[in-house]
Amino acid sequence: MARRIAAGAAYGGGSIGLIGAATVGVVLAEVQLAKRQVGGGTAPVPPSADGRYGVAFAGPADPLRLALLGDSTAAGQGVRRAGQTPGALLASGLAAVAERPVDLRNVALPGARSDDLERQVSLLLADPARTPDVCVIMIGANDVTHRMPATQSVRCLTTAVRRLRTAGAEVVVGTCPDLGTIEPVYQPLRWLARRVSRQLAAAQTIGSVEQGGRTVSLGDLLGPEFEANPRELFGPDNYHPSAEGYATAAMAVLPTLCAVLGLWPETDHLDGSRREDMLPVAKAASQAAREAGTEVTGARAPWALLKHRRRRRLPAATEPAPHPPHPPHPPHPHPDTAHRRT
Repeated sequence: MARRIAAGAAYGGGSIGLIGAATVGVVLAEVQLAKRQVGGGTAPVPPSADGRYGVAFAGPADPLRLALLGDSTAAGQGVRRAGQTPGALLASGLAAVAERPVDLRNVALPGARSDDLERQVSLLLADPARTPDVCVIMIGANDVTHRMPATQSVRCLTTAVRRLRTAGAEVVVGTCPDLGTIEPVYQPLRWLARRVSRQLAAAQTIGSVEQGGRTVSLGDLLGPEFEANPRELFGPDNYHPSAEGYATAAMAVLPTLCAVLGLWPETDHLDGSRREDMLPVAKAASQAAREAGTEVTGARAPWALLKHRRRRRLPAATEPAPHPPHPPHPPHPHPDTAHRRT
């Protein structure tokens, strides 16, 4: 199914249905129940984390430029301090590994779907002198909840990855999270949400790798923690992660972020003891969607490397230091943002 979705995205295919008509009535009832329970609290507006991290490493080398794109997961909705957002956590970690300052720019928009990536990429590439060295994209949850056709979703993502790669930026995609881990979602909606989320994540992996990006499956990465400590790892609206939840996700993405820049001590050589393998890209994507935290990177077509990189503890959360401002861009809010949760 993931291969069909990715092929449809590449060659202009239409929507591919994922839910049988016989389940629609039950699903709609479950959706209404979940909506009444999810978002019962208020998620704070994401704090701006843009700025310079690792100022203690200042030297002759220019700071690395890191950009985040996507939805509220990338923006950090649900926390109140800039240092708790995934962008700040990744920038601090990258600066510590590289021993260089890192300039962070976050253009992610809460409520965004994949069709907003075109606007976000245009913001980042408006000034060629400030093209990011590496970009992290986290997107997909709203595509599922708003029933965006999977082929359209993947097409928008692969176009964004291609534009960024053409401009010279490395790209790491955190694929669609497993919406079946959300606490108030019950069966059979939980099973359907998990199935659709994994199919989209696998298709995102295929499309991104074919455009020269790397992916890290977020999947049910937080599932065990959510079940054990839902009040600790969910934010106040019972939907967005808390600071601890974002830190868990950032720890999974950081090794790939460093590896793509050649900063990680591990190489891309396969380690059989860690169940790493070279597989056809579609099979690697499917396996990664089932095992959160797995990296997929392209090898020689149609093959891809399946990696399980060792995670390291993130440095203590820091607040950004101001860096030289860039020309302001007028805001372009995504339509219906007020009606979305992620």
